[in-house]
Amino acid sequence: MSEQARYAVVGNPIEHSLSPRIHTAFAEQTGESLVYERLLAPLEGFRDSVERFFAEGGAGLNVTVPFKQQAWETAGRHEPRAARAGAVNTLWRETDGTLVGDNTDGAGLVRDLRVNNGVTLAGARILVLGAGGAVRGILEPLLKEAPAEVVIANRTLARAEGLRDLFGDTGAVAASTFEALLGPFDVIINGTSASLQGELPPLPGGLVNPATVCYDMMYSQAETAFNAWARQQGSGLRLDGLGMLVEQAAESFLKWRQVRPDTGPVMAMLRPD
Repeated sequence: MSEQARYAVVGNPIEHSLSPRIHTAFAEQTGESLVYERLLAPLEGFRDSVERFFAEGGAGLNVTVPFKQQAWETAGRHEPRAARAGAVNTLWRETDGTLVGDNTDGAGLVRDLRVNNGVTLAGARILVLGAGGAVRGILEPLLKEAPAEVVIANRTLARAEGLRDLFGDTGAVAASTFEALLGPFDVIINGTSASLQGELPPLPGGLVNPATVCYDMMYSQAETAFNAWARQQGSGLRLDGLGMLVEQAAESFLKWRQVRPDTGPVMAMLRPD
């Protein structure tokens, strides 16, 4: 019997991660032989942790906060969607020893919106809150859906303008402060982590109407502060990031094992009705 391939999710903190449950379910569903665990990396020791994992025979890593930009720096080659994002959430080693980095976050978000929830992105006016690493990873896949406009809003305007300039060649992108926003929008995506702490950016009124889809990239068993705000503003559809988490994991699994698992049963397992 061949030895099981070894995978892990690396981060700090890491004990909360649902990735082992997700990938174990994918393996059982597809008949793939693998083990998947959590790997706590010291804040100052990410590269050493990665090198040790692969030296000991590891087959692939998912990367979560706060290491996605360090993972980009550690990779010897980047898949195209990771190259521009400047952030990596999936790593594997080629047969020649090259460490390859990919970013499956944006593909996971788009698939969750379009396929799982029937949200139309083509021609939509989309607002993205935040300008950090999480947002960098989703902009190119979002813009490939041909929205009418993507507005990036951030407390520090210069950071939003930096992303506007970086991604402006792939579609209509604008930058704004929170206070200067003018709605309504068809889709609002919260790419800040503040709502899990019960905090929200200083958002003006008028951004939401009943047709507005509000999506918090963070997942939570309880309603996030952003989705509570969206409900109070009258949004007809509010989603959190659980679907994105499962879909980006499926993209990673496809990269590693060349088979795409069915995400529906795994989402039902993680959030039963």
